Amino acid sequence: MASIVIIAGDFVEDYELMVPFQALQAMGHRVDVVCPDKREGDIVKTAIHDFEGDQTYTEKPGHNFALNASFVDIDAASYDALLIPGGRAPEYLRLDERVLTLVRHFVDADKPIAAVCHGPQLLAAAMSLAGHRVSAYPACAPEVTLAGGEFVSLEVTDAITSGKLVTAPAWPAHPEWLRQFNALLV
Repeated sequence: MASIVIIAGDFVEDYELMVPFQALQAMGHRVDVVCPDKREGDIVKTAIHDFEGDQTYTEKPGHNFALNASFVDIDAASYDALLIPGGRAPEYLRLDERVLTLVRHFVDADKPIAAVCHGPQLLAAAMSLAGHRVSAYPACAPEVTLAGGEFVSLEVTDAITSGKLVTAPAWPAHPEWLRQFNALLV
């Protein structure tokens, strides 16, 4: 099975970290979760985003998630794929050149990448999205377009694969998003 690294940070979306972490392991994959400037055993705080009829999502405190690997110790070449959850973490992680270098490794090596919700913010900061059809939380559409990608507005339960890139608008798409990502891993 595949070896997957998830890049997370404080206030990553709870479901978008917890569900893929557990589901991909249940499928038999090895999954490491890392965060810059934190080590294995350190905690990232998560946030729960919900869709309750407001103009945008609401945000509530989530769980504390214990990292199972250290960012400084990983070797990107030893992983088969990358997963980028959403939430508020991507907005500041995209400012860290070490994170962008990690993302670029997977792009340059043509390895599968899954990104959900605000996760495409990292993609847009790290690479040209030209030639890719990308979904994300609708507020990220301008960034996808400015990075040269074609923003695809999907139902919240849908996902899209474009080459080795699998994207979705938010956590309600987990079944389809993870199914499409897993198809690239086997």
